[in-house]
Amino acid sequence: MKKFITHFLNRRETPLKTHETALSLKYQKSGLKSSEALEIKKKIHLAFEQDKIHKNNDLGLNDLSSHISVDRYKVSQVINEHISVNFYTLLNQYRVKDAKNLLVESPYLSVKSIMYEVGFNSKTSFYGAFKKETGLSPNDFRDLVKFAS
Repeated sequence: MKKFITHFLNRRETPLKTHETALSLKYQKSGLKSSEALEIKKKIHLAFEQDKIHKNNDLGLNDLSSHISVDRYKVSQVINEHISVNFYTLLNQYRVKDAKNLLVESPYLSVKSIMYEVGFNSKTSFYGAFKKETGLSPNDFRDLVKFAS
Protein backbone atom coordinates (compact mmCIF):
# COMPACT_ATOMS: atom_id res chain seq x y z
CA MET A 1 0.00 0.00 0.00
CA LYS A 2 2.84 2.39 0.89
CA LYS A 3 4.42 1.81 -2.55
CA PHE A 4 1.11 2.56 -4.25
CA ILE A 5 0.64 5.84 -2.37
CA THR A 6 4.24 6.88 -3.03
CA HIS A 7 3.86 6.04 -6.72
CA PHE A 8 0.56 7.95 -6.91
CA LEU A 9 2.02 11.04 -5.21
CA ASN A 10 5.10 11.03 -7.41
CA ARG A 11 2.98 10.59 -10.51
CA ARG A 12 0.80 13.57 -9.59
CA GLU A 13 3.88 15.71 -8.93
CA THR A 14 5.43 15.14 -12.34
CA PRO A 15 2.88 16.99 -14.55
CA LEU A 16 3.18 20.11 -12.41
CA LYS A 17 6.96 20.02 -12.62
CA THR A 18 6.74 19.39 -16.35
CA HIS A 19 4.40 22.37 -16.71
CA GLU A 20 6.73 24.64 -14.71
CA THR A 21 9.71 23.48 -16.74
CA ALA A 22 7.84 24.09 -19.99
CA LEU A 23 6.92 27.62 -18.86
CA SER A 24 10.46 28.46 -17.84
CA LEU A 25 11.78 27.17 -21.18
CA LYS A 26 9.10 29.03 -23.12
CA TYR A 27 10.00 32.37 -21.54
CA GLN A 28 13.71 31.71 -21.08
CA LYS A 29 14.78 34.40 -23.56
CA SER A 30 12.01 36.93 -22.93
CA GLY A 31 14.15 39.29 -20.86
CA LEU A 32 11.24 40.28 -18.66
CA LYS A 33 12.60 41.59 -15.37
CA SER A 34 10.93 40.70 -12.10
CA SER A 35 10.18 44.34 -11.28
CA GLU A 36 8.58 44.85 -14.70
CA ALA A 37 6.52 41.67 -14.26
CA LEU A 38 5.20 42.91 -10.91
CA GLU A 39 4.21 46.24 -12.44
CA ILE A 40 2.41 44.49 -15.30
CA LYS A 41 0.66 42.19 -12.82
CA LYS A 42 -0.57 45.24 -10.92
CA LYS A 43 -1.86 46.82 -14.16
CA ILE A 44 -3.68 43.61 -15.08
CA HIS A 45 -5.43 43.44 -11.71
CA LEU A 46 -6.38 47.13 -11.88
CA ALA A 47 -7.82 46.63 -15.37
CA PHE A 48 -10.06 43.89 -14.04
CA GLU A 49 -10.87 45.21 -10.57
CA GLN A 50 -11.25 48.95 -11.21
CA ASP A 51 -11.94 49.25 -14.93
CA LYS A 52 -14.07 46.07 -15.02
CA ILE A 53 -12.64 45.28 -18.43
CA HIS A 54 -13.89 41.70 -18.10
CA LYS A 55 -17.48 42.86 -18.65
CA ASN A 56 -16.64 43.29 -22.34
CA ASN A 57 -18.02 40.07 -23.81
CA ASP A 58 -15.54 40.15 -26.71
CA LEU A 59 -12.46 40.71 -24.55
CA GLY A 60 -9.28 39.03 -25.71
CA LEU A 61 -5.64 39.14 -24.72
CA ASN A 62 -4.94 41.81 -27.34
CA ASP A 63 -7.65 44.02 -25.83
CA LEU A 64 -6.21 43.67 -22.34
CA SER A 65 -2.72 44.42 -23.67
CA SER A 66 -3.95 47.55 -25.43
CA HIS A 67 -5.90 48.66 -22.38
CA ILE A 68 -2.84 48.54 -20.12
CA SER A 69 -0.41 49.60 -22.90
CA VAL A 70 1.88 46.59 -22.52
CA ASP A 71 3.12 44.19 -25.19
CA ARG A 72 0.82 41.20 -25.62
CA TYR A 73 3.61 38.67 -25.08
CA LYS A 74 4.64 40.25 -21.80
CA VAL A 75 1.04 40.28 -20.58
CA SER A 76 0.68 36.62 -21.51
CA GLN A 77 3.94 35.73 -19.74
CA VAL A 78 2.92 37.54 -16.55
CA ILE A 79 -0.49 35.87 -16.51
CA ASN A 80 1.03 32.43 -17.08
CA GLU A 81 4.07 32.71 -14.79
CA HIS A 82 3.07 35.17 -12.07
CA ILE A 83 -0.68 34.63 -11.81
CA SER A 84 -0.36 30.92 -12.68
CA VAL A 85 -3.39 30.64 -14.95
CA ASN A 86 -4.07 31.30 -18.62
CA PHE A 87 -5.83 34.42 -19.88
CA TYR A 88 -9.28 32.86 -20.23
CA THR A 89 -9.17 31.29 -16.78
CA LEU A 90 -8.25 34.68 -15.30
CA LEU A 91 -11.02 36.36 -17.28
CA ASN A 92 -13.59 33.83 -16.09
CA GLN A 93 -12.44 34.14 -12.48
CA TYR A 94 -13.22 37.86 -12.50
CA ARG A 95 -16.53 37.32 -14.28
CA VAL A 96 -17.60 34.64 -11.81
CA LYS A 97 -16.55 36.83 -8.88
CA ASP A 98 -18.84 39.60 -10.14
CA ALA A 99 -21.62 37.08 -10.83
CA LYS A 100 -21.42 35.78 -7.26
CA ASN A 101 -21.75 39.32 -5.92
CA LEU A 102 -24.75 40.03 -8.15
CA LEU A 103 -26.43 36.75 -7.25
CA VAL A 104 -26.24 37.74 -3.58
CA GLU A 105 -26.85 41.49 -3.82
CA SER A 106 -29.51 41.46 -6.55
CA PRO A 107 -31.81 38.49 -5.99
CA TYR A 108 -34.40 40.04 -8.33
CA LEU A 109 -32.06 39.69 -11.34
CA SER A 110 -32.34 36.53 -13.39
CA VAL A 111 -29.30 34.32 -13.75
CA LYS A 112 -29.39 34.96 -17.50
CA SER A 113 -29.26 38.74 -17.05
CA ILE A 114 -26.38 38.36 -14.60
CA MET A 115 -24.59 36.15 -17.12
CA TYR A 116 -24.73 38.92 -19.73
CA GLU A 117 -23.95 41.66 -17.19
CA VAL A 118 -20.63 40.08 -16.21
CA GLY A 119 -19.52 39.43 -19.81
CA PHE A 120 -20.50 35.88 -20.73
CA ASN A 121 -22.09 35.22 -24.12
CA SER A 122 -23.46 31.74 -23.54
CA LYS A 123 -25.23 29.91 -20.76
CA THR A 124 -22.98 26.87 -21.23
CA SER A 125 -19.79 28.90 -20.79
CA PHE A 126 -21.21 30.73 -17.80
CA TYR A 127 -22.44 27.63 -16.01
CA GLY A 128 -19.19 25.76 -16.75
CA ALA A 129 -16.97 28.58 -15.47
CA PHE A 130 -19.20 29.18 -12.45
CA LYS A 131 -19.21 25.53 -11.48
CA LYS A 132 -15.43 25.29 -11.98
CA GLU A 133 -14.89 28.21 -9.56
CA THR A 134 -17.52 27.42 -6.94
CA GLY A 135 -18.46 23.78 -7.35
CA LEU A 136 -22.10 24.89 -7.69
CA SER A 137 -24.44 26.10 -10.40
CA PRO A 138 -25.42 29.78 -10.17
CA ASN A 139 -28.93 28.82 -8.99
CA ASP A 140 -27.57 26.45 -6.34
CA PHE A 141 -25.15 29.15 -5.19
CA ARG A 142 -27.99 31.67 -4.86
CA ASP A 143 -30.13 29.13 -2.97
CA LEU A 144 -27.27 28.26 -0.63
CA VAL A 145 -26.66 31.92 0.19
CA LYS A 146 -30.39 32.45 0.83
CA PHE A 147 -30.50 29.39 3.06
CA ALA A 148 -27.40 30.49 5.00
CA SER A 149 -28.85 33.94 5.71
